[in-house]
Amino acid sequence: MSTANRLQVSTSGVARTRALGRRLARYLRGGDVVLLQGPLGAGKTALTQGVGAGLNVEGPVNSPTFVLLARHDPVEPLEGAAPRGLPLYHADLYRLGSAEDVADLNLAPQAIDGVLLIEWPERGLEALPAEHLLVVIELVEGAPSERRFTFVAVGERYRRVLDGLEASGHVSRSGSARAR
Repeated sequence: MSTANRLQVSTSGVARTRALGRRLARYLRGGDVVLLQGPLGAGKTALTQGVGAGLNVEGPVNSPTFVLLARHDPVEPLEGAAPRGLPLYHADLYRLGSAEDVADLNLAPQAIDGVLLIEWPERGLEALPAEHLLVVIELVEGAPSERRFTFVAVGERYRRVLDGLEASGHVSRSGSARAR
């Protein structure tokens, strides 16, 4: 197991960004918090849609800009199928103006039974859990469909998430890797 807390991955196109989200979902557990930071149109919602697909939640998963927090429940399993998965809580803090506004939402306690993904966390980082997985999404100049994802683990739990992603064979901590 590695103790590095950073992983960089590049994707090309929305489908590959969603596929990266599905892979990430394999390593997420109830109570996990993922912060998604990047400019408008960077792929925050596409990554969240992939996580939702990986958690097998009812769709569609869209950005909750006007409702601030959306809950997506997992679909009921078919008889004999694997047990029901985790709910996905998807928060969008874009419209909030201060850390106090973010604190008033009480996000982490509301989402303790599922996975919480937060878009625009910079609106109130100090009001969010100290331990989390930060995903910084960057546009790649000259390549309009390409995105660079930098995963930063803050806390041991999230280092294990990065270990899982790395062990999946699709990504590597040694420089930038392409998500397949």
